[in-house]
Amino acid sequence: MDRVVITALCFSVLVALFCTSYAQENCGGFTFENSRQYTTCSILPVLSSSVHWTYHQSNNTVDLAFRKTGTSSSQWVAWALNPSGQRMAGSQCLVAYQSSTGIRAYKSPIGNEGNPQLQEGNLSFQVPTISANLAGDVMTIYATLQLTSSLLSTNQIWQEGPLSGDSPSAHPMSSENVASMGTIDFTTGQTTASSGGNFNSRQRKRNTHGVLNAVSWGILMPMGAMMARYLKVFKSANPAWFYLHIACQCSAYIVGVAGWATGIKLGNENPITISEIHRNVGIALFALGTLQVFALLLRPKPDHKYRFYWNIYHHATGYAVIGLSIFNVLEGLSILDPVNDWWWAYVGTLIGLGSLAAVLEAVTWFIVIKRKKESREKLPHSMNGAHEANGHGGL
Repeated sequence: MDRVVITALCFSVLVALFCTSYAQENCGGFTFENSRQYTTCSILPVLSSSVHWTYHQSNNTVDLAFRKTGTSSSQWVAWALNPSGQRMAGSQCLVAYQSSTGIRAYKSPIGNEGNPQLQEGNLSFQVPTISANLAGDVMTIYATLQLTSSLLSTNQIWQEGPLSGDSPSAHPMSSENVASMGTIDFTTGQTTASSGGNFNSRQRKRNTHGVLNAVSWGILMPMGAMMARYLKVFKSANPAWFYLHIACQCSAYIVGVAGWATGIKLGNENPITISEIHRNVGIALFALGTLQVFALLLRPKPDHKYRFYWNIYHHATGYAVIGLSIFNVLEGLSILDPVNDWWWAYVGTLIGLGSLAAVLEAVTWFIVIKRKKESREKLPHSMNGAHEANGHGGL
């Protein structure tokens, strides 16, 4: 029995030594500025990142280094603690990037309503020192954290994104960017990765939002305009083209409102992931689309003196909505995951609609020109006939 116990203890020691050696080889072999050293480290599962720290039990402070490889001078990086959950809202961030005047490292709290600009501010805990450096493609944030006991084991989030001038822009929505969260325990050195459940839920919401808007504003709306432009040239399609046009545009608007509502909800849940341009264009589209629908109630009769001006408004607003819709759908799809699948599927649909529109445009002009030519031919013939009749009558 004693031999079994001794053997088991030896085996445990060997495993521990192996794990320690493996950790040092894969995580502890990094070098840091000013020869800094840390007692604990963890390779983070996504975004080529690692976090290193030394915990001082006497005063609950943590000397920390967050290391992100594959970084350029046109990107920002951030690491954060969030006791309220594995999400951006409520995160207490350390941010760093290469500005026009040098490396900038600062603190940025994100409230419950989010902070798309990652603006500088005080955190819920003290950060006596913070700095950063960019060496090659490696950005490292150094900080000392003065933590309360409730923050010694909590959620951590890390992120990267592009710069717009000297300001951070919304980060991409790839699977790695959205899954960059987990837990950290500074006292035991244990870290865990996100289970992915929240990510999958959010991703489904984003995909639903993208599909609804792509189908409504990006496909049905242009199809409705095509029906109005190309079907009414056929006399047999009157007034069917009008009802098809109304049905298509109203369906697009109803589905679009659902897509717009999901976008508002997503933006409220996590504003930093939403492009400012995408959000503003979406609001403008909803406003213009609503005006366009209600304009039907004020549509004058064909012989009314204001019908000409109403037509100008209706066509101008309609084409503006279509143009903005296509732009915003492409803008929105560019932040979904997988990017290429959604983006190219919609581009292929646009190419198909564009090709069909080109053919119908040629057919429309052919019919219009042919009718005008026939009208001109009929007019002189009848006039000549009248002159001949008068001449014969005179005789």
